[in-house]
Amino acid sequence: MKKISRLIVLVLVAFIGGAAVNNTVNHGKYFEISKNIEIFTNLYKEINTYYVDELDPAKLMRTGVDAMLESLDPYTNYISESEIEGFKYITEGKYNGIGAQIKKIGDYVTITEPYEDQPAHKAGMKAGDQIVAIDGKSTKGKTPDDVSNILKGYPGTEIELTVKRPGEAKDVKLTMVRGEVRVPNVPYHGLVSNDIGYVALTTFTRQAGKNVEDAVKEMKEENPEMKGIIFDLRGNGGGLLAEAVNVSNIFIPKGVTVVTTKGKVKDWDRSFKTLNQPAEEELPVVVLIDKNSASASEIVSGVLQDLDRAVLLGQRSYGKGLVQNTRDVGYNSKVKLTTAKYYIPSGRCIQGVEYENGEPVNIPDDKRAKFKTQNGRLVLDGGGVKPDVIIEKESERKAVKSLVDNYMIFDYVTEFALKKESIGEIEDFKFTDWDGFLAFLKKKNYSYESESEKLLSKLMKEADKENYKSVIDTDLSSIEQKIDDSKKTELSKYKNTIIDLIEKEIVSRYYFQKGKIQIGLRNDTEIKEAIGLIKDKSKYDSILK
Repeated sequence: MKKISRLIVLVLVAFIGGAAVNNTVNHGKYFEISKNIEIFTNLYKEINTYYVDELDPAKLMRTGVDAMLESLDPYTNYISESEIEGFKYITEGKYNGIGAQIKKIGDYVTITEPYEDQPAHKAGMKAGDQIVAIDGKSTKGKTPDDVSNILKGYPGTEIELTVKRPGEAKDVKLTMVRGEVRVPNVPYHGLVSNDIGYVALTTFTRQAGKNVEDAVKEMKEENPEMKGIIFDLRGNGGGLLAEAVNVSNIFIPKGVTVVTTKGKVKDWDRSFKTLNQPAEEELPVVVLIDKNSASASEIVSGVLQDLDRAVLLGQRSYGKGLVQNTRDVGYNSKVKLTTAKYYIPSGRCIQGVEYENGEPVNIPDDKRAKFKTQNGRLVLDGGGVKPDVIIEKESERKAVKSLVDNYMIFDYVTEFALKKESIGEIEDFKFTDWDGFLAFLKKKNYSYESESEKLLSKLMKEADKENYKSVIDTDLSSIEQKIDDSKKTELSKYKNTIIDLIEKEIVSRYYFQKGKIQIGLRNDTEIKEAIGLIKDKSKYDSILK
């Protein structure tokens, strides 16, 4: 307890000292800060000493810290010593662990995607494996974060996993050696038609700019007649600001201001310019974005839009226009806090200003401030980057999304992979057993509740409360039956989209992330639209002018 109290006092002294140096806190605030930290320290000591039940001091403090930071924005977080490995992955694209994505499915954390040639893959782990014990201790009920913190550790150390594997009668025991896991930020690049290149960037970790530039140069050297580039930032949640500048520099000239950051500490305000000659300044570029393209992805897409260098295609991006920095807070822990907002060449900031459950709330266009691109095109601030060409995404439809969220496609493919050792070459693979998939859903008693059904159910309850149910019961039952009949044909309506998702999941089991991207290109509506746009030069030019 004394140790924790001393730590709080030290933090207070360091904070006030730092504030004095930067002249960011006036004398009135000194008193308020010291008074409230003293109250907090006393409160913390009293609760730990006299509360009726035994408490975990670290857990109690963490609850208080998390609640304090939650009142700010979703991106200001405390990073404990045990969470540092996850933070290293976000910034560097590497961490010490087993090299796999995990999610909780049912009672246990499940391997959903092992990374190629990483420790989990080398040990023989497969997608669908449930981790039921680690070093003999049950993991039942534990969260992915709980399990992840145990799995991460020093390279070379061993860990024993007990795995429940689909198709196996008995649990499987695997001894795995932790290693430094490296996840490529450019998992795939290549031609998507005879003369149009494609580059996928999944995260803005270190070397992102170099890796994208190398991919572009390689495609140009191998295909001198290349007519354009599709740059895929869909699902890219961002990363390092410096890499956003480096990636932008691939397509725009040297010496151009890419982004400006402004915050409370004026000495920290910065403008970031491109430093090198561009790798490709002339070829048409189409940038693909979606609702999960955030932060650094929005800088790059927004910059290329503001400078009229590329056409943006897809759905409105996430809306994160904030800059985070980390500060050491002792005991190998850090706080990642928002220190500035960033502004792109038109002068706009794309930050969402309202949040709901940690997610930005959509802001109508008429409430967003207007700005102009270099060519005078209208663009808007707040709530993300709006594409020049909007494509509706069928995978976001309730009927399709429910299959993904309830792991129906994942579980079906797990059963599929048990029966097939290989699927042949990626280019030749096609999924044809649609009836088999429908039979699987029937076996699982799969169903989902549509938004219309939720509203209808609410209406029935309200009508019952107000004694109207008997009057409208027949009408409500008729509507309910019509909705049910419509739902039965809904899966068939989105058959092609669902088959595309199944194919990507199947190929990922045999060819990992690179194969998943490669097979996805074949049926991707947005890729087809982008190819058509690049080939129709007059349409491409008219959008930018």
